[in-house]
Amino acid sequence: MEKEAFLSLKDVYKLYTCGEEEVKALDGINLQVSRGEFVTIAGSSGSGKSTLMNILGCLDKPTSGEYILDGSPVWEMGEAQLAVIRNREIGFIFQGFHLLPGLTARENVELPLRYRGIRASQRRQMAEEALEQVGLKNRIKHKPGQMSGGQQQRVAIARALAGTPPLLLADEPTGNLDTESGEEIMELLHKLHRKGHTVLLITHDPRIAAGASRLLEMQDGHLKEVPAPSSKGKKVSLLPR
Repeated sequence: MEKEAFLSLKDVYKLYTCGEEEVKALDGINLQVSRGEFVTIAGSSGSGKSTLMNILGCLDKPTSGEYILDGSPVWEMGEAQLAVIRNREIGFIFQGFHLLPGLTARENVELPLRYRGIRASQRRQMAEEALEQVGLKNRIKHKPGQMSGGQQQRVAIARALAGTPPLLLADEPTGNLDTESGEEIMELLHKLHRKGHTVLLITHDPRIAAGASRLLEMQDGHLKEVPAPSSKGKKVSLLPR
């Protein structure tokens, strides 16, 4: 019996009206991801990656088609239900760190847990455990302005991890980092994958795509699977050669 997909898109379209013209940002997307996979979606600017990211993250709904996440038919849900899914099922990692400058690392990580109604002592423990996972055990009281870009992205990853969501969705996670920090973040994401997290990474950077074990390409609203590079499973190097 075929294993049920953890994440499934079926005939997904996203249409926009530009004047009198109809634009297909997503043109019949079909995708299945198994639990525990690390999938990289590559593509140039304007290919439809951001629109796909918004659909996958339940930040937007398709014009037509089905999206099932962890058994839930999210394409049918209203905004209140989608907000719950985003909070409980998806850990977001963005190019911009989106940390509040007046809060410490631990307080930033705790913030989404507060919206889940988790009591203070438990929030604190979960935040500290997540920060330890990303190697920032000694930075829990530091504010964003006291940390490097790489450390701030690690805080953002800890925030995504703290609620133990089944899906980590990383959108250009190295885009605002220098090459060395970017390499460290990629190593961390692969480490989290080896621990059992399902990871979807969206990038325009061919160096990151070169390290993919499963690589998909977005082009003009279409998604196709391409052969994984020969370097699959090896350390991803973003450093100049």
